[in-house]
Amino acid sequence: MDAREAALRRAHEHAVRWLASLSDRRVPARASVDEIVRALGTELPDAPSTPADVVDLLATACEPGLTAFPSGRFYGFVVGGTEPAALAADWLVSAWDQNSVMRAASPAYAAAEEVAGPWLLDLLGLPAESAVGFTTGATMANFTCLAAARDELLRRAGWNLARDGLAGGPPVRAVAGKGRHMAVDLALRYLGLGAPVLVEADDQGRMEPGALRDALAAGGQGPAIVVLQAGDIHSGAFDPFTETVRAAREADAWVHVDGAFGLWAAASPRHAHLTAGCAGADSWATDAHKTLNVPYDCGLAVVRDPSALRAAMGQRGDYLIQHEHGDPVDKVPELSRRGRAFTVWAALRSLGRSGVAELVDRLCRHACAFADGIAAIDGARVLNEVVFTQVCAEFGDDERTERVLTRLLDDGTTWISGSTWHGRRVMRISVSNWSTTEDDVTRALESIRRAAAEP
Repeated sequence: MDAREAALRRAHEHAVRWLASLSDRRVPARASVDEIVRALGTELPDAPSTPADVVDLLATACEPGLTAFPSGRFYGFVVGGTEPAALAADWLVSAWDQNSVMRAASPAYAAAEEVAGPWLLDLLGLPAESAVGFTTGATMANFTCLAAARDELLRRAGWNLARDGLAGGPPVRAVAGKGRHMAVDLALRYLGLGAPVLVEADDQGRMEPGALRDALAAGGQGPAIVVLQAGDIHSGAFDPFTETVRAAREADAWVHVDGAFGLWAAASPRHAHLTAGCAGADSWATDAHKTLNVPYDCGLAVVRDPSALRAAMGQRGDYLIQHEHGDPVDKVPELSRRGRAFTVWAALRSLGRSGVAELVDRLCRHACAFADGIAAIDGARVLNEVVFTQVCAEFGDDERTERVLTRLLDDGTTWISGSTWHGRRVMRISVSNWSTTEDDVTRALESIRRAAAEP
């Protein structure tokens, strides 16, 4: 057995052991950063080390500092686990080590994008002509879509951004709801567009269509981007797309939908009504690691007009072997990147249409079970309308809510984090993992009851 095979076998053993521990282990990490630093070693060795020994050291030193994110009892952030076929495909992605830039460089990767992209559009009910780019995550997916929006709006206004830059050009306004995710603000800042104009939303975070019309009218006739939301990070609520898209169209604005986790509601016949009208937008961003449960580093940028995306993202180089029909590099900011479409293809091929729908429905059922269980606890109150996978609750006042959250993490049975919503401290539960079972929810609720029962 050569050194590479020995290292891979050792890594496989550690990975299987880690995954097998998830059903019983504490969810929070047991060791601190400083403890892991000491275990890894702070002095760089002079001599080489055997690859298998390096793998052993990495696994044993880091294991106590790992949070059980893939556990069915992690609800702290909107992050999924990794569906089995997608996990195995990701191992192949590392082994294959493909440059995923051009058709000529990796026909296999280009083919995976060409198959997975239309599957995604079909599942999500989005226009079949749209282009799909595979980015690092939802933040860069939003960035990619908003870059296409910015460049296309300026082109329509007679300004050549690629040649002349932003300075001196027509100002592009971005308009978003007050409940938008911070990733939208970050992407706009990256693009030189500044902070969005904020539009009033209801108590669940849904944008008010009338307020959107007023905001667009108040800004004059210049180019505008309207950013809508599929899945509020606290309530899980969806903007009223039919009315807000209509209002944006009346102002000739580009409509973008940030659907990091909520866009997947469209894949479920039971929940697709939440996205009614969403397909009327110009671009959409989501994160395949969240609701679809593929490994990290996989966002999806969808743009109705492929030429607008290509104009914003396309790159040229004398050394590149570019295809007349376009390449993966034409749809995303990065050159060097992982073969993300392989894992998306694997997840979709494994689950099938009905499996994706059932996954979405199952996550939503678990969220409802959490809401019902918490509502039965003395002094607890669920604050949101549970329409998707998010639950927000309080336990009387901010101080008591904070104590419950602290006790939960100390207990270790589950990871549920806090947030501030409408000026009050809340427990925020995000159900995102394919592996979460009814028993996981029951165990987490028992932990919440224990934490709430203490004075």
